[in-house]
Amino acid sequence: MLAALSLVPAAATAQRPVSNGTQLTGSVLHVTPYVGYMVFGNMLNGPLGTSISNAPSVLYGAQASLSLAPNVSLVGNLGYTESNIRAGIPFLGGVNLANSSMLLYDGDLQLDVPLASTSSMSLVPFIQGGVGGMHYNISQSFLSTSASNLAGNVGVGADLSLGKGMALRLLAKDYFGKFDFQQATGFSLGGGTSQNFAFTAGVRFDF
Repeated sequence: MLAALSLVPAAATAQRPVSNGTQLTGSVLHVTPYVGYMVFGNMLNGPLGTSISNAPSVLYGAQASLSLAPNVSLVGNLGYTESNIRAGIPFLGGVNLANSSMLLYDGDLQLDVPLASTSSMSLVPFIQGGVGGMHYNISQSFLSTSASNLAGNVGVGADLSLGKGMALRLLAKDYFGKFDFQQATGFSLGGGTSQNFAFTAGVRFDF
């Protein structure tokens, strides 16, 4: 995200993108604070249907995007959530094992798909995809540990104009990666790739 912001002065002196219906004409920088809900996949699948995963939680964050060309943007994303690591046990439900906080960070490319509109309310679907990381801080009583893992992501969303220089952004994103049990616990456990889904809504401001 910092790399994207450092490109703003150069982009501002270049030819500016054409308005696509939801962007302020001539704008190159867009900032979107958001809130949403995150649903986690299993970090580890054990015998007899047991599993380890994070409980669903509220997600907060912000995106900053830089227009590179009409309908193409470079996006930086930062998100934060707090959850419980739970053991899933058949017939007994979930048992909390520890508290966890998670920082999501990624860089993406966004492709807008403008639709023809005859009203002041314009809808622009888009797709995002990129790579980043997920950093966990885990604590239980007086014990604490941390772990980081690489995570790819793909997402689909839409911007609905709210007026000049503002739009409502709805986004669904899939973060996929493997939790690093070796770093977190010192034990080499064979966790698989988990799918973690974030559903967010925010207001995009154009500059």
